[in-house]
Amino acid sequence: MSQKSVRTFKLRILRQDGPTRRDTRRWEEFEISWKPQMNIISALMEIRKHPVTTDGKETTPVVWESVCLEEVCGSCTMIINGRVRQSCTALIDTLLQAGETITLEPMTKFPLVRDLLVDRSRMFNDLKRVKAWVLLDGTHELGPGPRQSQETQEEAYPLSRCMTCGCCLEACPQVNDSSDFIGPAAINQVRLFNLHPSGKMHAAERIEALMGPDGVAGCGKAQNCVEVCPKEIPLVDSIAVVSRQATKHMLFRWLLK
Repeated sequence: MSQKSVRTFKLRILRQDGPTRRDTRRWEEFEISWKPQMNIISALMEIRKHPVTTDGKETTPVVWESVCLEEVCGSCTMIINGRVRQSCTALIDTLLQAGETITLEPMTKFPLVRDLLVDRSRMFNDLKRVKAWVLLDGTHELGPGPRQSQETQEEAYPLSRCMTCGCCLEACPQVNDSSDFIGPAAINQVRLFNLHPSGKMHAAERIEALMGPDGVAGCGKAQNCVEVCPKEIPLVDSIAVVSRQATKHMLFRWLLK
């Protein structure tokens, strides 16, 4: 009896051995046995078991980052078939509808560490810059906090879903080597914490952090960010809201001189 043929697919991966090893930049292709409900992460794990390319060359396991595997941590972002997205929710069956080879590349707007792994530190530094937290020192009992209206809760919840995955920055044409634009994610967090009853106490500081040319004024209104955001956060609305807040703050500051 003839054995049943095993269905396979190919991953074509852009690799580089280190941040300064530009000379090692190369494409490698791997053939993987298909299994039901596979995603990109499980396919990369298959390569880890047997890191041999389709032309029979032994190589090192592919380096990538992932933690939660349920689109919460934001760490597994990469460019898949030319589109930035989370690899944990990128199902092989869906991707194969466009062809039998899936292409993986690292994000281009962040420093490369190795292969598909990039350094997203700039996003966390931007959160520090805009003070994306509620500033309460906890040195004494403050009692219950002020209540939020239902309307404010409904406005704030979708903004809070940001997981600093970097998709919006990767898709934004204003985030490039010639620009210091802070990007949509941090601006969205300013809107979120300025909505908070206690966070409002430091709203002016957050707005002032975005008043320079690399702040909210640097947005080019391309709206790519909302197209790629895996959490469907209304980033363009957040940029518009914060832009209005910045304009009001600037006018009041001028009038008070």
